[in-house]
Order: sequence, then structure tokens, then C-alpha cells
Amino acid sequence: MDANTVQQVPLKTAARAKKKQSSYKQPWMLHLMVLPAVLLVFVFSYLPMSGIVMAFQDYKSALGITGSPWVGLKHFRYMFENEYFLQITWNTLFFACTKIVMNLVIPFIFALLLNEVRNTGLKRSIQTLVYLPHFLSWVILAGILIDLLGQTGLVNQMLSHVFGIKPIFFLGDGNWFRFTIIFSDVWKEFGFNTIVFLAALAGINPALYEAAEVDGASRLKQSFHITIPSLVPVIVVIGTLALGNVMNANFDQVFNLYSPLIYQQGDIIDTFVYRQGLLSGQFSFATAVNLFKSMISLILIVTSYRLAYRVAGYRIF
Repeated sequence: MDANTVQQVPLKTAARAKKKQSSYKQPWMLHLMVLPAVLLVFVFSYLPMSGIVMAFQDYKSALGITGSPWVGLKHFRYMFENEYFLQITWNTLFFACTKIVMNLVIPFIFALLLNEVRNTGLKRSIQTLVYLPHFLSWVILAGILIDLLGQTGLVNQMLSHVFGIKPIFFLGDGNWFRFTIIFSDVWKEFGFNTIVFLAALAGINPALYEAAEVDGASRLKQSFHITIPSLVPVIVVIGTLALGNVMNANFDQVFNLYSPLIYQQGDIIDTFVYRQGLLSGQFSFATAVNLFKSMISLILIVTSYRLAYRVAGYRIF
């Protein structure tokens, strides 16, 4: 190696490092575009976190956060000694886990069936129809469901006149309320959740199906030996990431459909916090309950991301 070559090696290394360093620098205009979103997140997500200290105080509105006396873990002890808190925790876990499983299984099956439809126009029409409920708010859907499932609603009238069944109190009986919550959530979201599986189906190599068809494999065998195994990584990623929502049972849905009649079977942590904090004025206790839920959710989110990376090689950061 001559002297010129030796001199060029450090120069190339320095140029490569400088180029790599400059690639991290973005124009100031891009940062300016992101600034409004950053400010909104800071103002509405990070600044309110200072209120967490209320969980360790006997908060009084007249005294404020700085003047309210400290009580340590008093509200947390009361929370774990309260039998009703255990009940709403069970309700939350039941709703959330059931929704996660159903919103994974049903979109998966629906995507497989929809993928077999060869008529493009019919396929797109079905997709449009099942996607539409996702874009409706629970305020609108709750009004529709209350009218349909009421004692004199269309569903009970049909059950009575066609099948001779007595009217069912869908939104007033605890067991039927649980069924209604899960069924309505799946009905609203399964069409939109199908998009992920349809995208994964589109990424499967068509040569695999052609080879299987040459070997004499039927459509059913192609589904079992090609389609389903190809979707397993997607199922694993979605399932593991869904663990972070185990403590979220959809406040909007439950709040717009529940009533005092079914608090025992239908009340969840978020609705309980709303009533205790905003309606009853027990700000410290409500903050303690919500802080407990947030800490569990944080642990589950971190765990799910680690599992998704180890099992399926998926990572966000």
C-alpha cells in the first residue's frame, strides 16, 4: 500500500462520518411543522401528569395541590381493601381480554373468506359495508343500539312476533349487557381490523399457490398449508401488541350504554374513576385508581413490545 492510499483511507472515513452526521440533521421547516403537535401533546398529556400527586394527598379544591395534606398510600390501601374495586377490575379484564380475542379471530376468519371472493365489485362492496361502522362514534351507535335493543325495540319485537320469545332486557340485565358490549364492539371494529390481514394476504407470493395448484392441492389445502402459515407472524404481532390494552375496556362504549342497573356486571375502571372523581368529588381516590391502572398498562405495553420483538422480530424503536 503506497502513501497516497494510506492518506485516502482516513479521508474516506471522515467523509463517511460527516455524511452520516448530516443525515440526522433535518431542515428547520420540518421541525416547525411538527411543533404544533408536540405542543398539543405537551399541554394535554404531560402537563396534566403533575396532578398525579393528588393520589398521595387528601386533596381539597379550596387548598389546591400545594396546600392539601399528604396522606401517603392511604387511598391505595383503601382501593385494595374495597371489594367493589376488585369487581370492576375483573369486569375490565373480562371485557378487554374477550374483545382482544374476538377482534383477532373474527377479522382473521373474515379476511380468509373475503380473500376467496373472485368478483372484484362484490368484494369491494362487502369491504365498504363492513368498514363503515368503524367511522361512527359510540355516541351515535349507542343511540341506535338503545332504540334497537330496548324493551319495545325492533329486535325484541322480532323475537316476540317471529319466534315467540319474551322481550330480553339487553341493556338492563348484567349477563346480556356483557354480551351486548362484546358483540357490538366486534361488529363495529372487525371490518377495519380485517385490513391488516388483507394486506398480509396481498404480500403472499402467488408462485406458492401456483405450485400447490400444479401439485393438485385444493383451495382448502392451499389455505391450510400456505395462507394460514403466512399469516401467523402477523397474528403473533397483533396479539402481543394487544396486551397493552388489557386494562382498557373502551370507556366511550360502556359509558354510553351502561346504567345503574348493571353496575355490578358492567362497570369498568374508567367509568368508576369518572363517577368517583367528577361526580362524587373524590379526586384523590379517583387519581389513585387511575394511577394504578396506568402503571399496569405501562408494564403490559413494555412487555408486549419485548415479546413482539423476540417472537416476531417486530420493533417500533
